[in-house]
Amino acid sequence: MHLDVVDLKQFYESRLGRMATRMLRRRLRELWPSVAGMRVVGVGYATPFLRPMLDEAERVLAFMPAGQGVHRWPTDAPSRVALADEVELPLRDSSVDRVLLVHTLENTEQLRPMLREMWRVLAPEGRILIIAPNRRGIWARFERTPFGHGRPFSPPQLNRLLRDNMFSPGATKAALYFPPSRGGVLLRAAGTLERFGEEIGATAVAGALLVEGGKQVYAATPSGRRMRLRPVTAVARPAWAANRGRAYARLALGEHEKRLLAEEIGES
Repeated sequence: MHLDVVDLKQFYESRLGRMATRMLRRRLRELWPSVAGMRVVGVGYATPFLRPMLDEAERVLAFMPAGQGVHRWPTDAPSRVALADEVELPLRDSSVDRVLLVHTLENTEQLRPMLREMWRVLAPEGRILIIAPNRRGIWARFERTPFGHGRPFSPPQLNRLLRDNMFSPGATKAALYFPPSRGGVLLRAAGTLERFGEEIGATAVAGALLVEGGKQVYAATPSGRRMRLRPVTAVARPAWAANRGRAYARLALGEHEKRLLAEEIGES
């Protein structure tokens, strides 16, 4: 079950949240040193980590799940975020170069379909990066942060999950070695504790894991996707299929998908 977007926003605006963002951004940049000219998509609550990429990437978009909610981002420029079904993104096949998943894997109730959807939208040389709570880390034991909710993972579990969903596991890094204290001496010493944890390789106590994967282009088409037909099981209609979102959806869909969308919403 996804956390509410209000709680996520409040955490990342807090002193502890800003410190966590700083540490995670640093590790993210070690994996993705440049996204120049690329199309980057964040799914879940990735906006705190997408901000540095706005002036670098060709295009940056963020999709927040319906169960989580959405807020405007960025606040000082045209919005680049939309509410979307995490297994039905309004994007063409192989249309993005990088996908960043944050607070998604541990909270989604559609884990495999969601990862298969990420595989669909990624270009053949595309990369996926997962930021998830560490199963053995201290942050997973405190519900005062988003990393204390949902299902935490170990590095082998994340690598196996990527392989099972047609990704080749790549580098794994850890972050948030300092305790999730809201203030005081521990928070002031966060930088020192983070550097010390990195130097000794204390992955077991880190609060978050960053695992990268590459799309296996030789893999079979994900089961259940075929021609992007809508599933038979009744599901909530994605936000982009509502009346006010039709124009945007049509820009993202191919001709075949446009016809399917028109049939679904009853247009002639």
